Amino acid sequence: MINTFSIEWSSFKAHLQQHPELTLQFQYAPGKWVNANYHITEIKQAPIVSVDCGGVMNAWTEIIVQLWEPAEEEKDRAMEVKKALSIINLVESKLPLNPNGIVKIEFGNSAFDTRQMFPGEFNIEGENLVIDLTPDATQCKAINRGGSCGTTETGEECCTPAQPEKKEIKLVNLTAGQNSCSPGSGCC
Repeated sequence: MINTFSIEWSSFKAHLQQHPELTLQFQYAPGKWVNANYHITEIKQAPIVSVDCGGVMNAWTEIIVQLWEPAEEEKDRAMEVKKALSIINLVESKLPLNPNGIVKIEFGNSAFDTRQMFPGEFNIEGENLVIDLTPDATQCKAINRGGSCGTTETGEECCTPAQPEKKEIKLVNLTAGQNSCSPGSGCC
């Protein structure tokens, strides 16, 4: 999988391990923050195997960290990085996570549809380790490889709808042999 914003699980975890004493915060859009009382509800490992429009098989692994905001505010609750690391250790004690897996953060609330985003920049702001989330986007792997989205040797593209076969249309002169079409002549 190709994405300029992606980070592997081993690097993501190493960033966290450098700052266990800080509070872990996520910004999911400019000026929009996951509430400080969020929970990490699960960490998923998803092996992906696909065939793209150029007929090439692709395989990669995604590690998806799911965040959830409780409906009721929990005062004085913010997750420290060391708490996130303890959840990660618990998960890894039961499910060995691929160190080369691409990390995605899954989040949504009543004002933001649930989606998977890439961890972008890691910034230290006061007592906080802030992870800016970057939207995921669809892509054409054939174009990313320098191809043209599955163009065949005959010039047909696999991503375009098949064109119906063209039929030759013959025009027939219905008035051939007649001078004109007049009422009562049977031609109208």
